[in-house]
Amino acid sequence: MVRPKLHVKKGDKVKVISGKDRGKEGEVLEVIPEENRVLVKGINIIKKHTQPTQDNPQGGIMEKEGPLHSSNVQLVCQYCDATTRTGKKVFDNGEKARYCKKCDEVID
Repeated sequence: MVRPKLHVKKGDKVKVISGKDRGKEGEVLEVIPEENRVLVKGINIIKKHTQPTQDNPQGGIMEKEGPLHSSNVQLVCQYCDATTRTGKKVFDNGEKARYCKKCDEVID
């Protein structure tokens, strides 16, 4: 099975462009390419009710990040500090890299 490619990677700074958290920025904690989803730190907080266990004898309500669809986030360029689309460049030695389409700088 071929894994789909996403425009963001773990550790990227992204901005939410739609949904209840529109306008917020955060860091990508995890990428789930099979579902086209990303986990962003501090965004889309959900409440999870947990039973008491040995690790957590109190139980109760935990808050954690829920996954967002990757189309609802946009990469923030580290050079021009603006939300941007990304493109792919292939160098002479065969390496590939993402680049910012606004300032034309290589992102990674």
